[in-house]
Amino acid sequence: MFIRIAKFTVASALCVTSAVACHTASPSSTERAAPAGAAEEKKIAEVTVGEVERLVKDRSATILDANDSDTRKEYGVVPGAVLLASHQDYPLTVLPAAKTDKLVFYCGGTQCRASDKAALRAASAGYSDVSVMRAGIRGWKEAGQATSPAPQS
Repeated sequence: MFIRIAKFTVASALCVTSAVACHTASPSSTERAAPAGAAEEKKIAEVTVGEVERLVKDRSATILDANDSDTRKEYGVVPGAVLLASHQDYPLTVLPAAKTDKLVFYCGGTQCRASDKAALRAASAGYSDVSVMRAGIRGWKEAGQATSPAPQS
């Protein structure tokens, strides 16, 4: 009898686990009902260091640094980058007036997500060509690209 109870308990636990996993994996009715163009659902494109190098040379994009002052002091900044005061609540006035201009955000490196948050803020404000340089300033430097020193505050 003990064996049956144990089997029942294991089977019950698996059913409960499966039900919870399936429930949390499927989108809720509010997620399904969200408009297709909502900024939270937008997939922010990723660009490589090489692509950003070309954009910097061509001056065909606004490059935005979402790093904090310590990271900027340690690694420098991409030459010509606009320095955001905060990756979450920077003033939208630092962005170009034309909402079709190309924007590229970066932060510290592959594990940092400050650039994603800053990019989503721009996309939410209606900018249509927003991307992230996932390699960040560390990847930029590792690729042998020049940096500018961070301005002294």
